[in-house]
Amino acid sequence: MNHITKQQQIALLALATSLLACSTARADAVCDWNTKAGEIVVTSRMGPPPANRAMAISQTAVYEAVNTITKRYPAGPLKLEAAPGASVDAAIAAANRTALTKLLPSQQAAIDTAYQAALSKIADGGAKTSGIAVGEQAAAAILASRADDGAGAAETYRPQTAPGVYVPTVIPAVTQWPQRKPWLMTSPAQFRPGPPPALTSPLWARDYNEVKALGGKSNSRRTDEQTQIAGFWEATLPPIYYGIVLSIANAPGRDVTQNARLFAAVAQAADDALLAVFEAKYHYNFWRPVTAIRNGDLDGNDATERDASWAPFIETPMHPEYPCAHCIVAGAVGTVLQGEVGTGTMPTLTTSSYLVKGSARKWAKIDDVMQEVSNARIYDGVHFRNSTEVGTAMGKQIGALAVAKFLRRPD
Repeated sequence: MNHITKQQQIALLALATSLLACSTARADAVCDWNTKAGEIVVTSRMGPPPANRAMAISQTAVYEAVNTITKRYPAGPLKLEAAPGASVDAAIAAANRTALTKLLPSQQAAIDTAYQAALSKIADGGAKTSGIAVGEQAAAAILASRADDGAGAAETYRPQTAPGVYVPTVIPAVTQWPQRKPWLMTSPAQFRPGPPPALTSPLWARDYNEVKALGGKSNSRRTDEQTQIAGFWEATLPPIYYGIVLSIANAPGRDVTQNARLFAAVAQAADDALLAVFEAKYHYNFWRPVTAIRNGDLDGNDATERDASWAPFIETPMHPEYPCAHCIVAGAVGTVLQGEVGTGTMPTLTTSSYLVKGSARKWAKIDDVMQEVSNARIYDGVHFRNSTEVGTAMGKQIGALAVAKFLRRPD
């Protein structure tokens, strides 16, 4: 997953997902605030790992606050109390404001504006006051529980070099993430996969030549549609996935607690997915296509011809290649959504990219979304096919943990 590479476009394009999600009259306060939080995260220019952590904390706080009031599902570990008749909408606003203010202090003005706009729609009185109190308590409790999760640990990456020899000086992303405390897993290494393919294997040659042909910045064999998909999924921040979640959350017949639970499950799965993938990435330290293809004469495989000037379609993210981070998030989110819908009818899934102008993309099945994400990272020129398959499989395992925790509990 790459950090934001088109920063000058962000302010204009961050609203795309919001406009799509808010186009339906069925949106509730959980959905509205999820969209607002996504906009704020994009504007803050956080990288995907800390952005997903922020969303996991805020969405979990929202669920705990809402469920404390509605009592639709069994109480969580926080054991909060709410006065009878407390305002759910006030609780949602307060939980978001408290969590996001702590996690994104640079966005205080935007957070307060959204908060005051939400509260202005709620009648003053005891219900409003009690709802605010529950939301603040829930967020404070979740923040306290995650204060020592390892996200703030010192970054101590040591570049590999010899004395006096220059190496690129950009420090890789979130090297401390493998030490973080998970939400769902027993440890970040719980689903560590086996190693990437041997460089002398036919599988390596297959993957090498595929990305070399389809993922180059120039002289690529991508079709126009494949190029559109590549650009669309260059976006890696939470809103591109939450747009898909909103396709389900905004369906007829759903209620606010059900949606709060769904967003908490998705958010925790996505955050844990990134813990798992960065643990594996830094364990194997596997090279990216741009490095491999420019050194194709060194891998011991006669089927991989070197291209001295090959460059990927997008900027290569600053962390090791294996496994694919975008793919693990897609697998985790997709598995939670499949668990939520179950045997019911899957609505049309849609989302937009904050990096691309134009219409949203649509799919009939979750599996189609996961496959498109995998394909996109090859078209982008930043991942090998095996890595996308392994990442997706890891994500499905983590998504299954979220389904077991949140969605298989008795209503």
